[in-house]
Amino acid sequence: MWHLPSAKPISTAQGTADHDAFLESMADAASSVVEYFKGNVIYVNVMKNMSVDCDCCAVAEDPCMKDIGILVSLDPIAIDQACLDLVYAADDPGRDHLIERIESRNGVHTIEAAAALGFGSRKYDLVEV
Repeated sequence: MWHLPSAKPISTAQGTADHDAFLESMADAASSVVEYFKGNVIYVNVMKNMSVDCDCCAVAEDPCMKDIGILVSLDPIAIDQACLDLVYAADDPGRDHLIERIESRNGVHTIEAAAALGFGSRKYDLVEV
């Protein structure tokens, strides 16, 4: 069994998990990184080869959406919200498959929890260059 500092255990002998607590601990961990770098960091999200599986997965499903682009921000919450919004707005046949995975795992909750911690904002202006 393993867990992040502020989370309840994410796996037990019974195989149960408190998934939202895990997502909230990811937001909490991210807040520590933001605090440590205190504005000396830039965030880059590459929306390429998007699959329903994490890129850390040993046997990930093939990409289901075409590439959207590269986003850059000084706000880690705004950039993740923008990526999520771009997926929802995409006119791509693989969009629904990706959205189903995001929603079935409550993927937006990390963004919600991070915004509640106050180290960024879900609001953004998307500027195409």
